Amino acid sequence: MTAGTVEETRRASMQAKIDDLHVEQTKAVEAGGKYIARHRERGKLTARERIELLVDEGSAFLELMPLAGWGSDFAVGASMVTGIGVVEGVECMIIANDPTVKGGALNPWSLKKSFRAAEIAEQNFLPSINLTESGGADLPTQKDIFIPGGRGFRNLTRSSARKQPTISVVFGNSTAGGAYVPGMSDYVIMVKEQAKVFLAGPPLVKMATGEESDDESLGGAEMHSRISGSSDFLAVDEYDAIRLARRTVARLNWRKGGEAPTTPYSEPDLDPEDLLELIPTDLKEPFDPRDAILRIVDGTDATNEIAFDEFKPLYGPSLCVGWARLHGREIGIIANARGVLMSEEAQKATQFIQLANQKDTPLLFLHNTTGYMVGKEYEQGGIIKHGAMMINAVSNSTVPHLTVIMGASYGAGNYGMNGRAYDPRFLFTWPSAKSAVMGPQQLAGVMEIVARESAEKKGQVFDADGFVPIKEMVEGMIEEQSMPYFLSGMVYDDGVIDPRDTRTVLGICLSVIDNQPIEGAMNFGVFRM
Repeated sequence: MTAGTVEETRRASMQAKIDDLHVEQTKAVEAGGKYIARHRERGKLTARERIELLVDEGSAFLELMPLAGWGSDFAVGASMVTGIGVVEGVECMIIANDPTVKGGALNPWSLKKSFRAAEIAEQNFLPSINLTESGGADLPTQKDIFIPGGRGFRNLTRSSARKQPTISVVFGNSTAGGAYVPGMSDYVIMVKEQAKVFLAGPPLVKMATGEESDDESLGGAEMHSRISGSSDFLAVDEYDAIRLARRTVARLNWRKGGEAPTTPYSEPDLDPEDLLELIPTDLKEPFDPRDAILRIVDGTDATNEIAFDEFKPLYGPSLCVGWARLHGREIGIIANARGVLMSEEAQKATQFIQLANQKDTPLLFLHNTTGYMVGKEYEQGGIIKHGAMMINAVSNSTVPHLTVIMGASYGAGNYGMNGRAYDPRFLFTWPSAKSAVMGPQQLAGVMEIVARESAEKKGQVFDADGFVPIKEMVEGMIEEQSMPYFLSGMVYDDGVIDPRDTRTVLGICLSVIDNQPIEGAMNFGVFRM
């Protein structure tokens, strides 16, 4: 097989995955089905149309967690659109209910998605804009929503206390617990004859108190603007509400607390289009992460700097680490070169993470790892303590971390490479990614060995043929649960992205990170020697 054929095969495989990704993302856009047309017939905008009008013309909107709820009983997207957009020059976290999906009712995945959005806003010091139109909790799943749901209101009030402004634009229903979203926001805009904000609607009030009432007197936009004072601005229609939201952001007197890049930068030295040819169809086959790095980071033309200054290139060669710039911002990069992590790689990563903290530089982790090396030689050589050393450094590092899972991310390698459990500011996956305790074949093989040994200890004959369907079932289940859509559906990442968009996505993330100063860790835990 020629090199050209290999590249063509990889490109075709990745393109097929990207095409499939677009299909899955379209499910989130069209989740409302026939109710989208009904919504428009009422003269109302969809959630994404509201966002498009809200953000600055020509600016990018980085949608986050678009596949939340994938594989569950709920619509893909979890009846909510979240992401980062620029409004009047200010980067904001935008959270929009999708009223075409069960009236924007919140299900367990909506809750998880909104909590992650609030976490991103807190970590990166972003103002928040809620585009509100929701009937409240999805009542059949209230047991999974009611208790943890209070955290959403706590997040709003704590955001305000941190001087991170919160804005709520109410386009329709915001009832029951949902009434507290505008009730706890710093600024509230309500659309005339559309917004309805009350703790209990007319039927419940009738049942509870015997009082006869109507929507407008209980919670209409005019009532809240003229009588209760719960609304700060009365919009004549949705377009006016969005105009008022933009003017509100313009008057926030918002300033970035970090330092914007001052050096010019060039596009990558190598064509990002070729990222489609990077990932082997079989993730067991290694690839050189430098090929990805040089297609993501700034090129050499503007500054005559080396695009990627590799650190300790001859030591621990299964891990590639070094310094680069991305959209003019300096970053440290830690990338798996040959999948497996051994003691040398763990020690190399630990030192590099400490250096990044010493000079207050964000870190980018690029995953393609099968985990830490196992075997007698490596156990005796201290792989546990060296792996623990790397995880210690990752855990206690205080510079911002960004993570992209390009290929495999198995076992404790996921932890050492700053997986979701280690609080990266942002984590994205490529359509080629897989993540699990171990590979499907390995896991099923381990189960077979354990079953065989268990039978032998009991003096029984192991039924190898009978175990085949069990092994196949386990392999299929783990394969499915390792796929990026499954993990993204569980909100274990912030989105599955086209590899060619990696530079742009990371550039937006680094700009957001600059909302506040970066301070590296002064102390780490005890490193076992």
